[in-house]
Amino acid sequence: MGLTRKFINVMFVLLLVSTLCVSAPRASAGEFPASAELITPLKVGDSVPAFTVRTMENEAFDFGPSSLRRPVVLISFRGGWCPYCNMHLSELRTVIPDIRAMGFDVLFISNDRPELLYSSLKNETQEDIEGLDYTILSDADLNAASALGTAFRRPDALVNYLEEKGKDYAGSSIDKHGALAVPAVYIIDIDGLIVFDYVNADYKVRLSESELLEAARRNSSK
Repeated sequence: MGLTRKFINVMFVLLLVSTLCVSAPRASAGEFPASAELITPLKVGDSVPAFTVRTMENEAFDFGPSSLRRPVVLISFRGGWCPYCNMHLSELRTVIPDIRAMGFDVLFISNDRPELLYSSLKNETQEDIEGLDYTILSDADLNAASALGTAFRRPDALVNYLEEKGKDYAGSSIDKHGALAVPAVYIIDIDGLIVFDYVNADYKVRLSESELLEAARRNSSK
């Protein structure tokens, strides 16, 4: 009887530890990798956890893989202050209509605070994406980046750059958590499974519009 009770106790402890490990977040504030090169992002074949981001009106936007109505193209970028992000968004304007026609929802996720999601972009970028059918969201709390595994501690040089350029980063993830996300592109199917990923630690190198369009075509049901 004593051995049986010990066995049951051991199994209970192992089950409890396993449950805690599964439900624990990928990272919390202050625990992000020290550089972009050290992140361990989700990849093709992984399921995306649920996370909450904010709309331009600062309302909660819940991304729940279990309740997706359409597959999703998720494009994360650093913020409107980033010239490479502006360039990338402008380039994508040529393929987003085709991607939407394939049945995908398109989500842009920024590290800026909600009020700056659109206004911080360059005027040219605003004009380029005007009228496109997309949703732009704030991940200033790094919920999405933590779920995707793309968050890392911001370098001091970045803050110096923002301050020298007079960029408004108050309320952003850089300000609130001392961290930001590596730009990434994910295609997520209707079951919440990642079927395409592009994550590059070098923020100057982005997925081209033609590559994104081809990836969408390969993973479209239409």
